[in-house]
Amino acid sequence: MTGTGTATLAASTAAHGFLSPTGVEIVFLLVGLVTLGAAVVTVTTKQLVHAALWLVVALGGLAVEYLLLTAEFIAWVQVLIYVGSVVVLLLFGLMLTKAPIGRSPDADSGNRWAALGVAVAAAAALVWVVADAFRTTWIGLDGDAPQGTTKVSGEILFRHWVLPFEALSVLLLAALVGAIVLSRKRGKEEKR
Repeated sequence: MTGTGTATLAASTAAHGFLSPTGVEIVFLLVGLVTLGAAVVTVTTKQLVHAALWLVVALGGLAVEYLLLTAEFIAWVQVLIYVGSVVVLLLFGLMLTKAPIGRSPDADSGNRWAALGVAVAAAAALVWVVADAFRTTWIGLDGDAPQGTTKVSGEILFRHWVLPFEALSVLLLAALVGAIVLSRKRGKEEKR
């Protein structure tokens, strides 16, 4: 029985290839394209509030990608932390500093080509570092709890990554306090 099951699995794996994607792979690609488009619009728009809202779309698209990869815990962390907290904090910062709603000439410094060069170099360095770091890493999926499940992710998160998460929360708090301080200074200057 096991030999027949293995032969059937091998035959279905051989029939499935690059030119015959599954429905999940097609959805993954389409959501990835929408996420990439939203990220490009986020960094190219001159309206700060629109940039924040497009950032919500990009981060939400990443959460959908995590769901398609069956990493539910990471997807919900993405929604709760990034879409829920970081973007709301960003919008509060925009409101408290009285950022312009329409086009903002201050948002464009005229260094688009330099910024594009730095972005391409940073992306190339990131791809190279990640590819080099995980080139020989193999994840065994036939264990008690495969990688990416809530149990394994939670154990790794609370065992090794607690301090960086706490540092991030202090950083976000400092950004919110800075936005409040800036808005109060501008309010006092306008009253004079």
